[in-house]
Amino acid sequence: MALALLALALGAFAIGTTEFVIMGLLPQVAGGLDISIASAGHLVSAYALGVVIGAPLLTALGTRLRRRNALLAFLGVFVLGNLATALAPGYGAVFAARLLAGLPHGAVLGVSTLVAAHLVGPARQATAVARVLLGLTVANIVGVPAGTYLGQVFGWRAAFLVVAVLGAVAVAGVAAFVPHVPVAAGGGLGRELRALGRRQVWLGLVTAVFGFAGVFAVYSYISPMMTELAGLPAAAVPVVLALFGVGMTAGSLVVGPLGDRALRPTIYGALAALAVVLVVFAWAVHTPWAAVLLTVLLGAVGFGVTAPLQVLIMQKAGDAPTMAAASNHSAFNLANAGGAWLGGVGISAGFGYASPAIIGAVLTVVGLGLALLAGRLDRGDGAGPEVVAVGGRARADELCADRD
Repeated sequence: MALALLALALGAFAIGTTEFVIMGLLPQVAGGLDISIASAGHLVSAYALGVVIGAPLLTALGTRLRRRNALLAFLGVFVLGNLATALAPGYGAVFAARLLAGLPHGAVLGVSTLVAAHLVGPARQATAVARVLLGLTVANIVGVPAGTYLGQVFGWRAAFLVVAVLGAVAVAGVAAFVPHVPVAAGGGLGRELRALGRRQVWLGLVTAVFGFAGVFAVYSYISPMMTELAGLPAAAVPVVLALFGVGMTAGSLVVGPLGDRALRPTIYGALAALAVVLVVFAWAVHTPWAAVLLTVLLGAVGFGVTAPLQVLIMQKAGDAPTMAAASNHSAFNLANAGGAWLGGVGISAGFGYASPAIIGAVLTVVGLGLALLAGRLDRGDGAGPEVVAVGGRARADELCADRD
């Protein structure tokens, strides 16, 4: 089981690396393709667009596949997209390749978390999901800095070639160590769509959009915040970003066991803590040591929301959780884009580089309100204990997702 979880986490590591490494290589990409930095930045949007489109699309295509087979197919598309990025001759081809690479992002992570939950049983689902998503956080500590270095020394294409190799190793690991996990009997696209339309699933997805948008309202502008407000040198920014990744990793390690004990209270606590950190961040970012400390805390509490929400949405989808689990990653990418845009609106309006933190706090409070509303509605429905349905069976004494 440990090797299976490691293979799934390696796939998440490759995904996290390719998603963020291009941000550190924009000058090299722009120079290599003879385009502006702004045009190179559109390649970030191309990947995010692929994620939003691909999560429901690929999941729909793979609903009748056994989950290991679906995972192998999705990872194969991921490898192909990154290999195409490394070999693409011009800007248009690179844009298309980045879109292709983003398509399986949500499907891979969604199916990986379902498989992880199946492997450990109902008592440790949040911990297993957090271990898989740990690959995303470690990518920000190791993968992104290493990929940036490789891209600067050997050319930006080398970074995506290495990501393709990592994806291929993940494919081999999944094939070797992950057992077959069948879909629920009678499952299919219709059942997945009905599960996706459940009230509690949608509330969970919208909670992810608003709650997580608060993180990226700040993270998108962390570089000018550190240099213009905290007074740190530009050379310190990569260190701050690595510390943000350390915070993400710590949050993922802590939140898994907490989510296994009390899932909804863990979500409430993480969102409330995130709102507090964002408010304090806006006030304390002018002090260097406080700015760095709060960046670490932002990573910890912000990404502490991800695994519990993922588990909750899978539970509420009942015996057809695949599309819901993948769609949650589309929700997080919408949060990335929306948080960055709204943070930029505050800066453009003349409110300064600290304003995204206040905007992020407001977004997070909205997410917390939605989470509390969902919990109240859940209690009103008389919902009992729930776990993810795996292998065609609901592994709990009572499965109440259909009560939504």
